[in-house]
Amino acid sequence: MYTLHPQLSCNTFYVGNEQSPVLVIDNLVTSPEQLIDIACAQQFVSGGVFYPGIRAVTPLDYQKFLIAKVCPLLTDVFTLPQSGLGFSLCHFSLVTTPASRLNGYQRIPHIDAVDRYGLATLHYLFNKPLGGTDFYRHRATGFETIDEHRKEYYFSILQQEKPVLEQTPTSYMNGDTYTFEKIGSVEGVFNRMVVYHKNLLHSGAIAESFVPDTDPRNGRLSINCFIDIKK
Repeated sequence: MYTLHPQLSCNTFYVGNEQSPVLVIDNLVTSPEQLIDIACAQQFVSGGVFYPGIRAVTPLDYQKFLIAKVCPLLTDVFTLPQSGLGFSLCHFSLVTTPASRLNGYQRIPHIDAVDRYGLATLHYLFNKPLGGTDFYRHRATGFETIDEHRKEYYFSILQQEKPVLEQTPTSYMNGDTYTFEKIGSVEGVFNRMVVYHKNLLHSGAIAESFVPDTDPRNGRLSINCFIDIKK
């Protein structure tokens, strides 16, 4: 079982006009190197059409650690119930796709779900300056979060903007564009976790100089989890 680092610290800030909460937890676990060792022993597979890299399932003990030790830290910020939480995803994630091979979905900010209560956690496990996470507002609609009521309109406007995206150079998101405005940022720091609502528009902040590495010890390794409220 993993343990909380004795020097753990938490900081909450609010992004954009909608004032969505973002929680940053520094020095999360006592032995983050242990997680990297575990990642190195896993069989990674394609992350699919939306994720620009490869993924592997995390140990069940890590999920238990989040429920027992981390979720209590989230309740004041996100008003979570004391019980009834579960995971729809908990993976090691490693960005491995060169910018020149990104598809359209991977070149713009995204949401993880339209569920306004579910949370995403992102645990950075890289020591190099490989970028953090940025949060965005869609310029045409003014939306910063996309829920069930907004999704149809938002995605219809996004489809209309597709020709603009196709005319721009292929690159990772890293700041303002013609269609999106950055409203907040978290630096990628080793053993830091960032937590936010799954329906908040966000993207990895990855510089033009980024060179993908498939080695978990050297690449842009993180653990990504979706925490859901069981119905």
